Amino acid sequence: MKNVLIIEDEAKIARFLELELKHEGYETTLALDGRTGYEEAQSDQYDIIILDLMLPQLNGMEICRRLRNDDIRTPIIMLTAKDDISDKITGLDMGADDYMTKPFAIEELLARMRVALKHAQQTGEGQQEDLLKIGELALNKSHHKVSYGEEEIILTKKEFELLEYLMQNKNIVLSRDMILQNVWGYDYEGDTNVIDVYIRYLRSKIDQRFDKEIIRTVRGVGYQIKEAKEQ
Repeated sequence: MKNVLIIEDEAKIARFLELELKHEGYETTLALDGRTGYEEAQSDQYDIIILDLMLPQLNGMEICRRLRNDDIRTPIIMLTAKDDISDKITGLDMGADDYMTKPFAIEELLARMRVALKHAQQTGEGQQEDLLKIGELALNKSHHKVSYGEEEIILTKKEFELLEYLMQNKNIVLSRDMILQNVWGYDYEGDTNVIDVYIRYLRSKIDQRFDKEIIRTVRGVGYQIKEAKEQ
């Protein structure tokens, strides 16, 4: 069951939305002013937010801007009595996912909510696929970033590719030939010792820096990455 936060100061519209959404199987929470709505939205426990533009204490544009600055990515559908294209553009630029002008048909709002929720789910799945984690070690493929806990680890392109391949094959012992083919390419004709050199680079930046044993040598076979052990 999806949780919807309704931030709307017009009592009749708020009640109408509440009843209709509950009838459609949504859980709803209602905030009748901007500040209360913003504080509620900060809990990041909602699947979607229905946000009025003109609100007392804090307007919808400002709420939207603050939430996106807080890195809260909950889908937002803005409602307004205005039909000004500049307001729509500003709302979308602030991070709203969609925009509807009052009065509107509830069927259209429900359809737009389904689209926004589906898009958010797909984006979330994509972000999960882009993120590899082993304990506190995290590699984000799309942003090309590696971190251990809260600390970022700066890697070269080849170090990043090697670590990515190891993490994709967590707990699997990888031979030097497998690493060479998948990281350096099938046509690589250089010395296989390059792998040992780059493993040392990664260990100096990860294992030694954080006093953990994550990248392990399996004698006579190759290398393996596992959950950290204390050094």
